[in-house]
This record gives sequence, structure tokens and C-alpha cells, in this order.
Amino acid sequence: MKVDDLILQFQKKDKTAFEKLYNMYAENICGVINTIIKDAERSQELCQDVFIKIWDKSDNYDASKGRFFTWILNIARNTAIDELRSKTHKNQKKNLPVHSFVGIYENSEDLNGKIDTIGLQSLIKGLKDKCILLIDLLYFKGYTQKEVSKELKTPIGTIKTRLRSCISELRKNIR
Repeated sequence: MKVDDLILQFQKKDKTAFEKLYNMYAENICGVINTIIKDAERSQELCQDVFIKIWDKSDNYDASKGRFFTWILNIARNTAIDELRSKTHKNQKKNLPVHSFVGIYENSEDLNGKIDTIGLQSLIKGLKDKCILLIDLLYFKGYTQKEVSKELKTPIGTIKTRLRSCISELRKNIR
């Protein structure tokens, strides 16, 4: 069965289609969530939540607006960022050492494999280091633009302009 047919069945609330899609995407979705919140157990829980959300909101997916995986990925990313910003998460992380928050790519060979499987390595190829850093902070580490501005000691307007430019470069790499 083609993925498009599977998605249509999923939107009709077919449990078998849901199971197949879950098996196709869960590992990558959990990896992306874990990249942001850095807690493997909690990432698994949030991954389950993401799949419940997409089941409940399956009729919101519109193929003309983007790929199915991208739709799930955005829901997962938003869920992870919401978790990061929650008071419960902040209270649990108060006593963690700084090294658990930095060097995410250097410390996880497994993560690099997951990133490569979702095609990000080829997309960021050729991007300037500034773009890679911005994308890492904003999309993988869950920073807001304001937080990136403070972190990089750069005006927020410059951050926004660079981000637009970086997204344009990414779009060129997609084509």
C-alpha cells in the first residue's frame, strides 16, 4: 500500500493504517522530541501524545500544504517546546549540570543517525555556520527568537532577518 493511500485510510480512522504509520515514523519523531527535551523516557511519552494528537486531528492534515511527515514533525516539535516551557519540566531540570544542555550532536552518535534518516544532513549541507546554529537553537533546542538574540548577543531584528535568509537557503536545498 502506498503512503498516500495509508494516510487516506488513517484519516478515515483505520487502526491498521495508524499502526503502520506509527511504525514508520515513531522512532524519528521520538528522536526529534528527545533532541529538544533531552529526556529519553519523557520523549517516549510525548511521542505517544503526538500520535494521539494526530489521530484526533487527522482531518486537519492537508496534503496540498506539505508532506505528512512534516505535519507530524511540526506537531512533535511544538509538543516538545511546550514541554520545555512547562513549569514541571523546568522544576525537574533545575539541578542538572550544564553539560547536559550543550553539545547535543557531539554526544549522541545515535542522534546523528536519526537526523540523517529524516534527511536533515543533506538539507543543511552548504549552509553557513550561522544558519546551522540558528536552526539548531530555534528548531532543535527550542529557543525563542528572543532567547537566541540574548544568547548570540545579536539584535532580534538581525536574528529574524538571518532566519528568513536561512529558510530561503533551506528551500533551495529541498528542490
